[in-house]
Amino acid sequence: MKLYCLSGHPTLPCNVLKFKSTTIMLDCGLDTTSVLNFLPLPLVHSPRLSTLPGWVSKDATINLEKELKDCAGRVFVDSQPEFCLPERELLDLSTIDVILISNYHCMMALPYITEHTGFTGTVYATEPTLQIGRLLMEELVNFMERVPKAQSATCWKNKEMQRMLPAPLKDAVDVWTWKRCYSMQEVNSALSKVQLVGYSQKVELFGAVQVSPLSSGYSLGSSNWIIQSHHEKVSYVSGSSLLTTHPQPMDQSSLKNSDILILTGLTQMPTANPDGMLGEFCSNLAMTIRAGGNVLVPCYSSGVIYDLLECLYQFIESANLGTTPFYFISPVANSSLEFSQIFAEWLCHNKQSKVYLPEPPFPHAELIQTNKLKHYPSIHGDFSSEFRQPCVVFTGHPSLRFGDVVHFMELWGKSSLNTIIFTEPDFSYLDALAPYQPLAMKCVYCPIDTRLNFHQVSKLLKEVQPLHVVCPEQYTQPPLTQSHRSDLMLELQPPPMPYRRCSVLNLPFRRRYERVYILPELANSLVPSEIKPGISVATVSAVLHSKDNKHTLQSVPKPPPAPPSKKRKRVVEEPPVVLAPKPLLSGAVPLDTFLATLQKHGITEVKVEETTDGHILHLQAEDTLIQLEEDGTHIVCDNNEPLRTTLRDLVLRFLQKL
Repeated sequence: MKLYCLSGHPTLPCNVLKFKSTTIMLDCGLDTTSVLNFLPLPLVHSPRLSTLPGWVSKDATINLEKELKDCAGRVFVDSQPEFCLPERELLDLSTIDVILISNYHCMMALPYITEHTGFTGTVYATEPTLQIGRLLMEELVNFMERVPKAQSATCWKNKEMQRMLPAPLKDAVDVWTWKRCYSMQEVNSALSKVQLVGYSQKVELFGAVQVSPLSSGYSLGSSNWIIQSHHEKVSYVSGSSLLTTHPQPMDQSSLKNSDILILTGLTQMPTANPDGMLGEFCSNLAMTIRAGGNVLVPCYSSGVIYDLLECLYQFIESANLGTTPFYFISPVANSSLEFSQIFAEWLCHNKQSKVYLPEPPFPHAELIQTNKLKHYPSIHGDFSSEFRQPCVVFTGHPSLRFGDVVHFMELWGKSSLNTIIFTEPDFSYLDALAPYQPLAMKCVYCPIDTRLNFHQVSKLLKEVQPLHVVCPEQYTQPPLTQSHRSDLMLELQPPPMPYRRCSVLNLPFRRRYERVYILPELANSLVPSEIKPGISVATVSAVLHSKDNKHTLQSVPKPPPAPPSKKRKRVVEEPPVVLAPKPLLSGAVPLDTFLATLQKHGITEVKVEETTDGHILHLQAEDTLIQLEEDGTHIVCDNNEPLRTTLRDLVLRFLQKL
């Protein structure tokens, strides 16, 4: 069993498991942190960004003025943002049989895998994962296509050139493999390969293994996966949460008795309490609005935003923010808010019960009805005529490199009355803000990450007790900035097996058993013999028939009757020649009783020698050796066949024939 690791990002994993002749990809996360190296894409012409000076090395030997721009002492690529893809050279991706998706954030690289590698398999995901994943992809494509860049920067990617660039560009990994965003046509083609599954539904793969999704408690439709055969079990835990939020709670019991547990997607903010961050978010928002400023919240169009809106729903009245407009701007804003209300069976019990009252499970429906929350596809059109300040705007992209958020950064960045509140943990807020410096607006960092922290995951692993744990190497050591915090790492016995991008792990796991079925008529012909109280065995002569990884013992076909004519007809397919099976022997030869039996038959001169495996009997007068061992008896007798036969018959008296 092998594990190929194609991504270096622990919360955006992409691994390939080879298990019992099947090749299974576990998630295909897209590392979007690479976009932080690029200049933002403004929706309207930005005089500030268009007049940034080009970058030239200090000794003037490298001139990349057209490709690289200098902003507040940091260098950015002036081109369409590009993404760091999962590794594609480690193995032939066209051999992948299935792709299992754990949540909608971990499927953003799907079109790169399914459309450009010769992939012909099936993708399995839950319905909310597919539908919300589609929205996030559609939003990403929309952000890119509505602000096309004429020029494409490629010279800076040259290995020799990159080495001479300032950090962080010179430290960027595999830049020559970075790719621009896919098209909507590729998105539709990729998602057409998705087959929907429900929690605990068992899906058979080629008769070899069964896969089954379990609720992971992190987001709508998010899953952990069980991959098992008749005698082996692998659990894949990715992006899970034990907190009580809007999704169904995590199914922990089904993870028990795993031979291997692959662990990814732990919290990126192990020291930040999500409840504390929500409280800080609300208080900073209220403080800014009361001072007459605007609040900008860069966020994804699905996920944490549902919890933020629910929190604000309870907070608005008590904080006297009833007249403050809240705007949600995204090409898919309307669909996202509607989808969250219709996936009732994927929600926690509390929200499910509201559907039968009937009430909308999320309170943002009421915010929309009372005009406190308004949603728009973009800043153009209706929004520009209805927009009033001070207000709160939720919009994307959290990287601040594309989307409507770029416009608000240019619009509000110069005033210290305004505040930007970061809630998504995927991007460093300092790196996100770098191309907007110098910046007057206040910045608040409230990362809300509900995924498992190290304390929770240690407790979980003690309960489910897998034989072996495999995880990203980042989880086996404390963070670089907090090297003294041994509580921010996994300490297990036996130690977890770490992996990094491009690792190939031989998992410590050998298949020992295979299930074989026996046909009823063959089973009926068996004659069991009891060898110990309660234990019977029987010999069987059969043909082993294997098809689609299912093995069946069938009766040996009888040879066809001889043809009546003298001319022998050629048999197309001759049945296997069946030899009469030799009887199997069981039992042990007791030494003292056997010596007494030899004496009765006139063999008296016997020298007994004890060995590690049993005894050697030397019949001196007959010049013969008898080796009595636990798993066999050997008679060494030269040129005296009658004596050998006699001795054999004496040994057989003490053994049971099967």
